[in-house]
Amino acid sequence: MIRHAAVCLFALGLVATPHGAQAQTGLSITPVAEGFDAPWAIGFLPDDSILVTERGGRLWRLADGMRHEITGIGDVAVTGQGGLLDVLVPRDFAQTRALYFTHAKPQGAGAGTGVARATLSEDGRSLTDWQVIWEMEPGSSGSRHFGSRIVEAPDGHLFVTIGERGDRPSAQDLSRQNGSVIRIARDGTPPADNPFQGQGGTQPGIWSYGHRNPQGAALDSQGRLWVVEHGARGGDEVNLIEKGANYGWPVISYGTHYSGAKIGEGTSKPGMKQPAFYWDPSIAPSGMTIYTGALFPDWQGDILVGSLKFDHIARLSGDPLREVQEISTPETVRVRDIRQGPDGAIWFLSVGQGTLYRMTPD
Repeated sequence: MIRHAAVCLFALGLVATPHGAQAQTGLSITPVAEGFDAPWAIGFLPDDSILVTERGGRLWRLADGMRHEITGIGDVAVTGQGGLLDVLVPRDFAQTRALYFTHAKPQGAGAGTGVARATLSEDGRSLTDWQVIWEMEPGSSGSRHFGSRIVEAPDGHLFVTIGERGDRPSAQDLSRQNGSVIRIARDGTPPADNPFQGQGGTQPGIWSYGHRNPQGAALDSQGRLWVVEHGARGGDEVNLIEKGANYGWPVISYGTHYSGAKIGEGTSKPGMKQPAFYWDPSIAPSGMTIYTGALFPDWQGDILVGSLKFDHIARLSGDPLREVQEISTPETVRVRDIRQGPDGAIWFLSVGQGTLYRMTPD
C-alpha cells in the first residue's frame, strides 16, 4: 500500500538495508523516505531539507525526520508520462527562495512541456506566485515524451530538455520546439546569444535539436551540458551538448523502431552529431549526475545514469566514454532520478520501491 504519511521516513545515516548491497558492490545503500507514488525528481535545499516531486502533482519536503506536503502547485496535466516532473533549486535560492519546475502544461485538448517558477514560504510548507514562465507552443497531442529535465547553466540561464512528444519529424523542424534542448533566461525569454535567435522561421529558445526524449541532464566540472535520452528499440544515447548542434533523431539512430524496422538513414550523416555513448539494447535511461564529490574519489568525472528497464545504475567513465559498472541491488528498481548530494553521497529515487535512497561507500 502506498502511504502518504510523515511516518514513512528513516533517519539519515543509518546502516544499509540488509539486502546485500555492500557485499555485491562495496556500497552502503540507506532508505531515507518511502511510500512515494511515481516519484520523479530530487532537490536539495540549503537548510539540508530535501524536495521530492511526484508525477501525480504532489511536492514533498523532507526535514527533521518528517515529511510535509507543500501546497501551491499550479495546474498540471497528469497524463501518461506527463505530470509534475523536475525541480530545480537555483544557486541563489537562499536570497530569492525561488524554485523552478518542469511539468506537463495543460494546453486545451493537449499538453506540452512547461517551466514554472514559484516562491517557497519561509516555513517550507507552501508555494506562492506559481507562474508559467515558458511553455512549448501548443499543438502536440498524446501523453508521452515530455523530456523535462532542467539544469542551471554556469551563467544562471536555464537549460530544459524537451521530448519530441512522439512526433518524430518535429525533432528536425527548427520552427517547433519538440525534440530540443532550450536555453532561457529566468523570466523565460530566449537570450540574445542563442544560436537561432533572430533567424526567421526558427524558435529562438532552441540550443540544440534532433533529440528524442531526454530525461537526464547534468553539468560536468567544466560547465558543459550532458544529456541522456531514450532511444526506441536500442539507441539510448549520452550526448555532450553543443550550441546549435543537431543530434540526428529521427534521421540517424543506433536503434530500430519497436516493429524492428530501420530508423531513418542509418547511424551517421554529415552535419549530425554522434553520441558520446549509446546502449543497445535500451536501458530506458532517466536521471543523470556527473560526480564531483569526495566520498567516491575513483568516480571523479564519472556519469551515473538510472535505468528504468533493467533496474540498475550505470556508471560511465573514460574518453571515449564507456560503461564501467552496473550497480544492481534490490534497491535499484526502476531508477527515475539520481543526484549528487551536498555531502558527496549519491541519492536516487526508485519508482519500483517508491523510495528515496542514499548511497555511500561501504
